[in-house]
Amino acid sequence: MPQLPAPDYPAEVRAGLETDAKEIIARYPDSRSALLPLLHLVQSQEGYVSRTGMQFCADMLGLTTAEVTAVATFYTMYRRKPSGEYQVGVCTNTLCAVMGGDAIFEELKEHLGVGNNETTEDGKVTLEHIECNAACDFAPVVMVNWEFFDNQTPESAKQLVDDLRAGQPVAPTRGAPLCSYKETARILAGFPDERAGAVEATGGAGPASLIGLKLAKGEATPARVVHPRGEPPKDRPQPGSEHLSSHDAPQKTSASDPENPAGPVAEEGE
Repeated sequence: MPQLPAPDYPAEVRAGLETDAKEIIARYPDSRSALLPLLHLVQSQEGYVSRTGMQFCADMLGLTTAEVTAVATFYTMYRRKPSGEYQVGVCTNTLCAVMGGDAIFEELKEHLGVGNNETTEDGKVTLEHIECNAACDFAPVVMVNWEFFDNQTPESAKQLVDDLRAGQPVAPTRGAPLCSYKETARILAGFPDERAGAVEATGGAGPASLIGLKLAKGEATPARVVHPRGEPPKDRPQPGSEHLSSHDAPQKTSASDPENPAGPVAEEGE
């Protein structure tokens, strides 16, 4: 059977959302460009993007619900069903996986009694495996509402979710203090984080990620080359003698090299 139209928000809720939505839309020369932050806005209201939220975005931007749904279902940061107060994401991309991310994810599933994208019965924790979060220096990484918890182990990850469920204070390894998923969604919609000290809190990349920048600034020496065991180190090539790839410098081609002209140099059969 066809779905009935999505129910509207209560009048007072819709009025507040409309005020915030108009502020967001005013930031963009083309109103439809505001769709992504509007989806975060409605997610901050319900904890996920409901049919009501998608209808609201469509109404505010003059779009069809199909257009809004196409975007909301494309990006994984938009939840499509009610989720927990804390979104616990375990990175299972290559480096985190081999460093222990896969083991962490499997143990958390058993410890919490939930599968991927499922929520604990108390509504506190939604568990999911996620792709790279650009924190490979600190692998394996777990994120809670997109805040970093670095260098995790199965034991530390289980203690983390237990503390979240018990209401114990939990501090990220770096970055802003932890807040609820709905509060995170409102910040992602573009509204200021008004918590004391939250904006000042920060956390940068690790040493391995920054070595290239340090080399470019002359603040670090090149890494020492370790030769295979049993092989004497080879002399370094003199400047200008090393082979240049096609990306390093223009090379001679058959069209420009007189010694290697283009086309055949002899008659066929000679």
